[in-house]
Amino acid sequence: MADSDIKKGLAGVVADETAISKVNPETNSLLYRGYPVQELAATQPFEAVAHLLWHGELPTPEQLADLRATERANRALAPEVKEAIDRLPLDSHPMDEVRTAVSVIGAIETAGSGNVLDAVGTPEQNLDRSLKLFAALPAIVSYGQRRRRGLEPIEPRDDLDYAANFLWLTFGEDPEPVVVDAFNRSMILYAEHSFNASTFTARVITSTLSDLYSAVVGAIGALKGPLHGGANEAVMHIFDEIGSADQVVPWLDRALAEKRKIMGFGHRVYKRGDSRVPTMKAALDSLVEHYDRPDVAELYETLESEFVSRKGIYPNLDYPSGPAYNLIGYDTLTFTPLFIAARITGWTAHIAEQQSSNALIRPLSAYNGPDERHIEEYEPDTAAIEVLERPEEAAS
Repeated sequence: MADSDIKKGLAGVVADETAISKVNPETNSLLYRGYPVQELAATQPFEAVAHLLWHGELPTPEQLADLRATERANRALAPEVKEAIDRLPLDSHPMDEVRTAVSVIGAIETAGSGNVLDAVGTPEQNLDRSLKLFAALPAIVSYGQRRRRGLEPIEPRDDLDYAANFLWLTFGEDPEPVVVDAFNRSMILYAEHSFNASTFTARVITSTLSDLYSAVVGAIGALKGPLHGGANEAVMHIFDEIGSADQVVPWLDRALAEKRKIMGFGHRVYKRGDSRVPTMKAALDSLVEHYDRPDVAELYETLESEFVSRKGIYPNLDYPSGPAYNLIGYDTLTFTPLFIAARITGWTAHIAEQQSSNALIRPLSAYNGPDERHIEEYEPDTAAIEVLERPEEAAS
């Protein structure tokens, strides 16, 4: 096989079809089931977008009410899940907390399955499981941040929509509408993005006929990496390291001289800039004004201007979302778990799609190791060789 035939990182390889999302190259827009994501973020609650990803259409008022009723009824965490989180060291990464919590939920939900195939579930069962995970993740993420701060967990409220309840669970205060709106938009923007690394991981696991929870746990592991979901954490670390706008130029000079990777810029799919950035930047601007933090905007814009002018590489969604989550009050380590809470909708939509028309995902590889070689002291088993030479007899 020629080197040119090998697609490192599967770059440019079309692995399957999907009806869930795509990037429209003509408009540079990310589409969820055909809808530009910026339109969804400007007009829809996150619950409606979840319904869209799972069912293919935006919900009617009655369908949205039903989804919200089910989601609100499943917000509280089971005692076993809280206990599992509490048993982890306080300095565990929050992604490990979430991964563990989802695994425990999966073990509880599939307990009693006669065999692994029983745990796979029907499409109806998996839709129910998807919605329950969607409902539980805000409590998991919020519980992790509060326990690291030495605070008691807060019980969910059934009088608040998804985004407002998420903020309530984390901070114990009725959130301001501008904060709820910015947070809701971020969840929608992070909800889905075709065959990215974590989604593809979920589909690979699903293709083996493993269960939904195993697929989600695997996706969380993929999302933890800084080249994928962990990038929004890295952006905030960069902002903290720079400190202020007047330090951008000397910091960037050093970073480029050291050939450091500047997280928050560039994207595997977008070549003309991430289409989600303007919407998230507008949300960040609203938070800057709300919290009276012009210094954040100045640092953001200075670094963007300098980096784009020098490298010609534009920001991705992680660049505005990091400082936005920081202004809201989330710890930097919580940023990627927030990504999980959003992407659970896209992951589970892809899991359902994979199950509906499944084929085991098993690519080939080009071997470049040593040629066949042998152990000098090895004495061949002649009986075994005879069986290998008569496969038809072995089969019988």
